[in-house]
Amino acid sequence: MKITFPHMGNVYIAGKAFFEELGQEVIPPPISSRKTLEMGTKYSQETICLPLKIMIGNFIESIENGADTILLTGSCGPCRYGYYSVLEKNILMDLGYDVDFIVLDPIGEGLRDLKGNIYKIFKATNIKDVITAGKIGWKLIKKADYITDLSNRKRAYAINSYEVDLILDNYLKEVEQTFGEKEMMDLMDETIVSLNKVKLKDNFTPIKIGIIGEIYTVIEPFVNLEIEKKLGHMGVLVEKSLTPTIWVEHHIKSYPFGSKLENIKHELARPYLKTLVGGHGRETVGSAIYYANRGFDGVIQLLPLNCMPEIVAKSILNSVSDDLKFPIMTLILDEMTGEAGYMTRLEAFVDLLARRREESLYG
Repeated sequence: MKITFPHMGNVYIAGKAFFEELGQEVIPPPISSRKTLEMGTKYSQETICLPLKIMIGNFIESIENGADTILLTGSCGPCRYGYYSVLEKNILMDLGYDVDFIVLDPIGEGLRDLKGNIYKIFKATNIKDVITAGKIGWKLIKKADYITDLSNRKRAYAINSYEVDLILDNYLKEVEQTFGEKEMMDLMDETIVSLNKVKLKDNFTPIKIGIIGEIYTVIEPFVNLEIEKKLGHMGVLVEKSLTPTIWVEHHIKSYPFGSKLENIKHELARPYLKTLVGGHGRETVGSAIYYANRGFDGVIQLLPLNCMPEIVAKSILNSVSDDLKFPIMTLILDEMTGEAGYMTRLEAFVDLLARRREESLYG
C-alpha cells in the first residue's frame, strides 16, 4: 500500500512523518501548483467546488509518482465535501486509474467501517495501538501548526519579513528529505530556533486580521494565493480561525462534546445562526464575532465559488458587520481568480483598517 492524500497546507508534513513512523510507504502530493489546478479543472465538473478540482490534480500527480491508495476524511450534513470520495473515485476510474480510497467518515456515520479503516492505515491490531499512533500524529500536527502560526507572527513584526519566507522555504525543502517522527520533529525544532532569531521592530503595533471561512481555502496557501504571506509583508498580524490542530481538537480529541474554542464560536453565532448549515458556515459567523470581541481590526472570509455553507454565512456576516461596526471582507476563490485584483483588494482593506484605527486614536 502506497498512501497519498490531498495537499492541504501543512497537513502533508505531519502526515508524511506519521505514516512513515507507522511503517507505511507514503507518496506525499507535490505542493499544489498551476499545473495541479489546470489538470484538476480539466477533468472535473465545471461547477464543482475549487477544492475538488485541486484534489483531483493532487491525486493524479501522486498516482503518477506511484501512489495506489488515497486517504480522505469524510463529512456529513449539507456540504458537497461528503460526496468528494465518490466523485473523485469515478473521475479517476474514467481516466484509467485503479486506486483504493480509504475514507475516514465521522464517528456519527457508523463506527464499524471507521474502526476497520483506522486499524488498516495505522497497522494496528487493538485500540492501544491506535491511541499510541494517535499521540504521535497529534504531536506532529500541533508542532507543524505552531511553526505556521509563529511564522505569521514573526513576519508581521520582522524588520525584514522576507527573512521569514527564506526560513520557511528551506524548511519545506528539507521536509522532502526527512523520514519519520524523530527526524521531522528535529527539523521542526531547528526551524523554530531560526524563526525566533529573526530581528523584530521596536514599538510596533500591527493591524490584526482574522482569516475565517471554508477550511480548505483558509488552510491551503496555493488556493488562497498565500494570503498570510501577502498580509504579513504589509505588516499585518494574521490569525486563522481554522487549522488542522483546531479541527482535530474539536472533532476527534474532544469528541463527542467538542472543543471549548469551537463551542464558544457556536454560542456566539447562535443569535444569527442557530443550526448547522454544513461545512464550517456556523463557525464562520461565530469566528467573526470572536475576533471582534478580541479587538481585531477586521476579518476576511475566504470561500470557494458555489460553496453553499459559506454563501449562507456571507449573507449573515453583513448583519454582524453592521451590528458590531466591524469590517468584514469576503474573497471568493476559483480557478479564474487573478492575483493583481486580489492584491488590490487586500491593500485597500488594510488601508481601510489603518484609517479606522487612526481615527479611533486621534478622533
